[in-house]
Amino acid sequence: MGDRSIQQRLAAVLAADVVGYTRLMEKDTEGTVAAWQAVRDEVINPTVDAHSGRIVKLTGDGFLAEFPTVNEAVKCGIELQQGFAESTLDFRIGINLGDIIDDGQDIHGEGVNVAARIEALAEPGGISISGGVYEQVRNRIEATYEDMGDQEVKNVSAPVKVFAIRLEGAAGVASQAEISVANKPSIAVLPFDNMSGDPEQEYFSDGITEDIITDLSKVSALFVIARNSSFTYKGKVVDVKQVAADLGVRYVLEGSVRKATNRVRITAQLLDGVTGGHLWADRYDRDLNDIFLVQDEVTQNIVEALKLKLSLKESNRVGVPITSNIEAYDYALRARELMHRHTPEAHVEARKLLEQAIELDHEFSTAYAFLAVVLFSDFTNGWNDATEKALDQGLELATMAVEVDPDGPQGYWALALGHMWKRNLDQAIEEIDRAVALGPNHSEAYAVRGLIFAYAGQPIEAVASLEKSMRLNPHFPDLHLHFLAHAHFLQANYGEAVALLQRRIRLYPETDISRVLLASCFGHMGRVDEARNQWAKALEMNPTYSIEQKARVLPYRNPADWDRFIDGLHKAGLPE
Repeated sequence: MGDRSIQQRLAAVLAADVVGYTRLMEKDTEGTVAAWQAVRDEVINPTVDAHSGRIVKLTGDGFLAEFPTVNEAVKCGIELQQGFAESTLDFRIGINLGDIIDDGQDIHGEGVNVAARIEALAEPGGISISGGVYEQVRNRIEATYEDMGDQEVKNVSAPVKVFAIRLEGAAGVASQAEISVANKPSIAVLPFDNMSGDPEQEYFSDGITEDIITDLSKVSALFVIARNSSFTYKGKVVDVKQVAADLGVRYVLEGSVRKATNRVRITAQLLDGVTGGHLWADRYDRDLNDIFLVQDEVTQNIVEALKLKLSLKESNRVGVPITSNIEAYDYALRARELMHRHTPEAHVEARKLLEQAIELDHEFSTAYAFLAVVLFSDFTNGWNDATEKALDQGLELATMAVEVDPDGPQGYWALALGHMWKRNLDQAIEEIDRAVALGPNHSEAYAVRGLIFAYAGQPIEAVASLEKSMRLNPHFPDLHLHFLAHAHFLQANYGEAVALLQRRIRLYPETDISRVLLASCFGHMGRVDEARNQWAKALEMNPTYSIEQKARVLPYRNPADWDRFIDGLHKAGLPE
């Protein structure tokens, strides 16, 4: 031991720690350990290695690494947080440049101490860096740097200047402050529990939840978390404070539904996500035909409890039942549940149910809109023998949805999709702008808006809309990562696009479209072998993938945008 050399040198040190590790272990030891092992093997080890770093030590709830340059340390930190975003574990990261003592097995000294201390100052999912690191990277790495001022650090005599990194376009790595909208009350509606004792009634309790979300989403003075994110807590015993922290909201609504023959009992309670205290609670025992009145009462009670001010137009829209026919409503709820499965078989069944709903209520706008979206999806995915005729039928249905309910966002959302696929991009933009004006919390409408603007040759606007959608829906569908990557690709931001596409592929390895777009990115970046590898994997996933079919279907306004995609492939010698 006495012969081991001790080195003193300047190094970039990265310290990372799992947020709330002790609590997580108490709650689910096996699951937490498995999550740590997965993130260690799939994210930490390869990412640190890719940036020429060295992991000095791994602990049960974090790790310490050193890098030859500050640039590599910060780039690694950013990529790590992007990789951590889909884990059930949240990490804080601190990065410092300072003197270290390396004894051959561990590193010590003020450089390490400061990194560990400023790591504790980072928000969950965030990165804190010392002033010395900031000076070296502020003009080299594109990000928003927030001055946190001078911080007292234990065992360091002088205060340390600290900055927080706010990542631009880093989808999903959002703190509570980033998710929430300033000066707006924010709420998540958790899935109402099905208390009917019949799993077949699950669609009904889910439908009630979704309709309350939809109604609240019309209120511009409220920030409402989207269905996808709220439903990640379905069937789980939750800590309301933790849910509020995870989703970045102040208030949480939870409840239950018991449906029996022609009666329904609904309980609902509004909770403060910070204190856990009750703000309002009620129980409704009603005839099934009164279900729409109950939904209206719940929404109005929330508005009153939060002291929200509605505009005259919002007052007229909020609480308006989507149909007066309870049987048609039931068919629509069943169809919506099938649509969420997103398979050709489920679409066949959903279509039948929606057609029955429309037959029972010819002024059921939501049913028309849903049926239109089913047809558009069948066409773009090549499902159920859908042809161009499906697009025309869908446009007719979406138009009908708007005609019977000109004040609802769903019809304009569907109409925008139809016009986009028909390459009527100016009309599509007009319709989707109406949708978000009527539904200011409609995350899917913002996602579609981003998709439309990308195809219309306005990728900067596309990024803004997609990021707004992701803030409204922190657990957004993985496909939205592809949409955001595509918008960055169109701006030649290939590095950003690559990070997003790689994350999407980790979540959905079977994707063909993300692998092909990644191949084009790599082609533009001169990474030919990686491009060829992704192309080969895409064809493994979908042997029938066709460039010609994409050229026919994808509605690019500017031929140069399509050419950019093809040129990236050609630079890698693809397709062969």
